[in-house]
Amino acid sequence: MTKTSLPIAMLVSITCGHAGMAMAAPPGANARYFATVDVRRDARSDDKAITGVVFDDANRNGRLDAGERGVPDIKVSNGREVVLTDQRGGYSLPVRSDMSVFVVQPSGWRVPTDRRWVPQFAYEHKPAGSPKALRYGGLPPTGPLPSAINFPIIPTESGQSFNCAVLGDVQPASNIEVGYVRDSLVRELLNAPKKPACLLALGDIVSDDLHLIPRTAEVMGAVGAPQWWVQGNHDYDHDADHDIDSSDTWRRLYGPNNYAFEMGQAVFIVLDNVSFPCGEDPREARERPFCKQYWKTYNGRLLPDQMTFIANVLKATDPKKLVVFAAHIPFVGFDNSESQPHQTDNLGELYALVKGRPALSLTGHSHTLENLAPGDSMAGWKDTVGVTTIPFRHLVAGAVAGDWWGGDYDIDGTPMSIQGDGSPRGYVDFAVDGTAYTLDYRGSGLPRDRAMWLSVSTPAFRDWADKIFAWRDAPEDTRDPVPPLTVQDLPDVKLLSKADLAGQSWITADIWMGDSTTKVMVSIDGATPAPMTRTQNLKGEGIRSGAAYSDPFALQRQLTMARTAIQSRSGDAEAQGYVQGRQKRLPPMPPQPRGSRADHSPHIWRYDLPAGLAEGLHTAVVAVTRDQGEPARDTLVFEVRSAPLKRTFDFEHWNRFKNQ
Repeated sequence: MTKTSLPIAMLVSITCGHAGMAMAAPPGANARYFATVDVRRDARSDDKAITGVVFDDANRNGRLDAGERGVPDIKVSNGREVVLTDQRGGYSLPVRSDMSVFVVQPSGWRVPTDRRWVPQFAYEHKPAGSPKALRYGGLPPTGPLPSAINFPIIPTESGQSFNCAVLGDVQPASNIEVGYVRDSLVRELLNAPKKPACLLALGDIVSDDLHLIPRTAEVMGAVGAPQWWVQGNHDYDHDADHDIDSSDTWRRLYGPNNYAFEMGQAVFIVLDNVSFPCGEDPREARERPFCKQYWKTYNGRLLPDQMTFIANVLKATDPKKLVVFAAHIPFVGFDNSESQPHQTDNLGELYALVKGRPALSLTGHSHTLENLAPGDSMAGWKDTVGVTTIPFRHLVAGAVAGDWWGGDYDIDGTPMSIQGDGSPRGYVDFAVDGTAYTLDYRGSGLPRDRAMWLSVSTPAFRDWADKIFAWRDAPEDTRDPVPPLTVQDLPDVKLLSKADLAGQSWITADIWMGDSTTKVMVSIDGATPAPMTRTQNLKGEGIRSGAAYSDPFALQRQLTMARTAIQSRSGDAEAQGYVQGRQKRLPPMPPQPRGSRADHSPHIWRYDLPAGLAEGLHTAVVAVTRDQGEPARDTLVFEVRSAPLKRTFDFEHWNRFKNQ
């Protein structure tokens, strides 16, 4: 990390006359500032270095004009080296044959965006362009290196406190699904009490069809907040032959796949940790044999240049600042705790770099919500990525798409799409105050303060779920096309008989953002609150799975989906049955389970109901407190009867009497 100087002639033109310019009040985080990077193509004198100026764009036109001053001590990078601008705003960086050159947005300043609110802070340099024709266009030849790359920034009033909407996989695979993004996420953010200062989208912005990126950016741009994106494994050029080329279309349509930016007392380090195709790095090929066993697969990994970039950013950053890593593949996870490709190598090295600093990891990928606290441990982590416990909080942020836009439609016509851990689709409200922060989940289509599902696990429910699990796990080409049971066969789980209590029944609380510091208390009929028991401890055990560890609320919606049966006489094949993701369609079929099932989760608590509970109506009030989020409260109403009651209209009794 060094400071560098520019030729005096260039700097004189920057600084002269600045004192006489009118100074506008700094705009807020959501004020419009639409401009581009100022790329100059005059004659070059040095092909080994790229130079330029980071400047205060006083007239907001994105162009370095006479009288506009350079800004000192601003980080600029080529994706590996990081330098600080000198007292006149100048920088110089080594040239790499294939690189992104970008400014690290500094605290108290903003880079411009385009009209979709996509930040404009980088220049892509790949002189010959993509080495072969790619399905979605790749990166055309950028030609000779510019004579200067000047980065405009403006002061902002964002201050030390701000909030960002953290978006797990948005992942539309079609224009239909881009509409779901518009009608859920975008509408809800526009209706939120406070507009976020940024959108931080954690990869899989789309689902393989990179043609959808421009429309998706425009739709999300309606929120009116800068969109900082992470690249995911479904945002790649899958027809590229080498990892260095597989981000080419992304770089053309969005920008760098590795970069950093600052807000307040936080530095965000954005990492493309999807190695695709994996196995080119010798260490990766040696340690991850699946990279060669499967044609063009991926692996979660940070490569040497990325580790150098991280180290250089940290060297140039106040060690008291909060370090927020934003990546796609989880550093470690619960759902994928025993999977090598779906967690990230090099964690020991990464942890060493941030030791002693406040840090946080935000990732997506697994379409689950996993709030992992410092000290948590899962069996499998040691063998897959070489760590036993985690030193700082790791959040797998769920998905805007939920279970890949699956499930039956909600009241707004968007698929309910309950995720594999039982949580709803939605986003994380990340509120930062200095280096402190809170994390709260906003379930899409739900009241803003709803934080849990409550239900009851009964013997009848567990028997019902086990029978459907067995059918679903059987080969699809040999099993009966009609499932053995649907939700209509399930007795009301909140109407318990004495036999249900004798056979062991318990209240379940699926606390979506629950973690190892969460306290969950339940009060039955106004009695003194008692603690509920977490079903997964994260103390080094493996995943506990099955009906007894499930969320009955979520499973009742996941194990019967009627959308599969929709038909019409329109003649349009794609209007029949169930269309989701990349598949052309599923033919019309009886209502049945499709997608994930919430039979394991890191955030379910239970409370065993006493066998002697009196007949009648009961209430259970569940109160939740978390170290880094809002408290929550919800009420479950349930009944105890001496024997099961008839579920439907009692025609037998009706018909005993004639109408008078």
